[in-house]
Amino acid sequence: MIEAVTDRLEGAPRQLRRFWSDEFKLEAVEEACRPGVNISAIARRIGITPSQLYRWRRELVTESAPEPSALAESQMGSVIATNSAIEIIIGDVVVRAGVDADEAHLRRVIKAVRSA
Repeated sequence: MIEAVTDRLEGAPRQLRRFWSDEFKLEAVEEACRPGVNISAIARRIGITPSQLYRWRRELVTESAPEPSALAESQMGSVIATNSAIEIIIGDVVVRAGVDADEAHLRRVIKAVRSA
């Protein structure tokens, strides 16, 4: 016979669910997006798991990304910056470059794409 017990199991860890403010999440993600940082070390220092920090970063990036229909309407192009690359969307063409790309080179590439 099995008896169901509604109480917690003895020895099970008791953890309260923590809630983080949007400001705290934003500060943590900004720090994690800096070049050359160790995300695991940042997460450990602020008391969360690395996967939580990655999730916050993914959520903030998808919230700030423009809608696909808005991109299609924009024929002049738009720029989306991520932590290690720049995406320039001109019509149907996507140009990707590192954040350290030379501005003059990017201008030449954009000019070539627009004239093609």
